[in-house]
Amino acid sequence: MADTPSWIERDAAVVWHGFTQMASYAENRPVIVERGEGRELIDVDGNRYLDAISSLWVTTLGHAVPELDQALRDQIDRVAHSTMLGNGNRIVIELAEALAPRVPVDGAKFLFASDGAAAVEQALKIAFQFWTNQGTTTRTTYLAFGGAYHGDTIGSLAVGDGGFGTTVFDPLRFPVLRSPSLGEPGAVEAAVAIIAEHGHQLAAVVLEPLVQGAAGMALVPAEAVAAVARAAAEHDVLVIHDEVATGFGRTGTLFATEQCGTRPDLLVVGKGITGGYLPLSATVASERVWEAFLGPDLSERTFYHGHSYSGNALAAAVALRHLELLDEWDVLANVGERAAQLAAGLAERVAPLAAVAEVRQQGLMVGVELAPPTDDLRWGRKVTATCIDRGVLIRPLGDVIVAMPPLTITGPEIERIVDVLAAAITEVTGA
Repeated sequence: MADTPSWIERDAAVVWHGFTQMASYAENRPVIVERGEGRELIDVDGNRYLDAISSLWVTTLGHAVPELDQALRDQIDRVAHSTMLGNGNRIVIELAEALAPRVPVDGAKFLFASDGAAAVEQALKIAFQFWTNQGTTTRTTYLAFGGAYHGDTIGSLAVGDGGFGTTVFDPLRFPVLRSPSLGEPGAVEAAVAIIAEHGHQLAAVVLEPLVQGAAGMALVPAEAVAAVARAAAEHDVLVIHDEVATGFGRTGTLFATEQCGTRPDLLVVGKGITGGYLPLSATVASERVWEAFLGPDLSERTFYHGHSYSGNALAAAVALRHLELLDEWDVLANVGERAAQLAAGLAERVAPLAAVAEVRQQGLMVGVELAPPTDDLRWGRKVTATCIDRGVLIRPLGDVIVAMPPLTITGPEIERIVDVLAAAITEVTGA
């Protein structure tokens, strides 16, 4: 009798995993999750892992949160989904009403989608049509930044700065103006100069405030974001803030934009909006932007864009309860305390290691950049595997080890992350 295939074999036989080379998938010993409890994931063999990447940056309060489970059950008893194209849904209205005073956007209006890339795509189209609706046909490009990542749809790839094997799609990407990452010397001056020279061509400036997550947690100074916003306002250029990764508490405030003192014309949110339960995102437009789309029924000023599952009722119900729990549990206070604890631990036990080039942190977003002597050592992958062997689920971006624990992480769990990371780096690199 033939052996029963393992879960990994069954997985590899039928599932195509994103950002994964399937020819070597099984060799990299993936974790096959069966369930979650608190801030831990449990695999099919019963092994437990502290979810130190928040299941790719989406889980905020942990797994199997009773209050979020109940919100989902309650909504199922009403309706699972109804279209938002030309009709409304009570729970979606309630979510938008709750979010409106919390987002850093004037007169916020919400166009919902299912993931960050789709919401970025919406923002790009809205910015473009904002100008054409007013008879301006020269605003056909965008200012984007070095190190940017905004998703993997074609439009989001265009404003992103490549990488992650996306070069193959270069023929499909539309050209944009690009300035160095705002964390680099002279980058602000360069961006301001581009806006001054090309403002009449720019539909919008697209940036990630405070942290460029996919660039290895590259830090973006708040004052740099503010300077770009001032230049954009001076030349009447729209500003899009991509807070898919930084939104909902990751940086210490509900939105990173709050720390920059700016009010973008368009804000993109996703990932943590439902606490990691269900796919949901939103493009938030200011009153000024929204008004440019008002006109006669079926007119060209209409934004002819929408998705079948936009404003999914189940996701909206969980998102609304999640927003309430962030306040009820005073989650942002815990983020501040645990971020300070994490910074101290990394400074003491990780940053001094000879194999570590730099530690970058904003709130509970951390990138530990390794410095392998040659490019073929795969230190990032090996350190990650060693962390997983020690019960901490983590993920690299090349040779940058990313840690982004849930916002409800505890003091002992922070110590565990630091201990495991330091031990794994030492074991793999010998330093």
